[in-house]
Amino acid sequence: PGCNLFQADLTGLEHSGLNFRKARLRQATLTAVVMNRASFAGADLRDVDASAAVFGGASFAGANLTNANFVGSYLQGANFSGAVLTGAVFSGAEMDRAVGLTQRQLDQACGDEATRLPRGLRIPQC
Repeated sequence: PGCNLFQADLTGLEHSGLNFRKARLRQATLTAVVMNRASFAGADLRDVDASAAVFGGASFAGANLTNANFVGSYLQGANFSGAVLTGAVFSGAEMDRAVGLTQRQLDQACGDEATRLPRGLRIPQC
């Protein structure tokens, strides 16, 4: 928790339950990671590349995900309560069972026709 992993390359890391609460992961590469049940609560994830990653049941509550790339990522059961999603890209992401998402958050992000969202929510096209 609270560590500084600015621009870290964690490509392909597979580890469940990690605690990155309030950590600085700005511009980190999380491509193809498997981090189920990880906590990124309150973390700085601006400009992160988390494409093709698996974050089942992870917590992004209160995290800053400005300009983050989640293209093709698995986010089922992830918690986005209070997260900043400005400029975040969720094209092809599976997140129809994510929790804590609001339409206001998603209006600041973008996705495509393959993005799976919770019932009643929509995302602007990238």
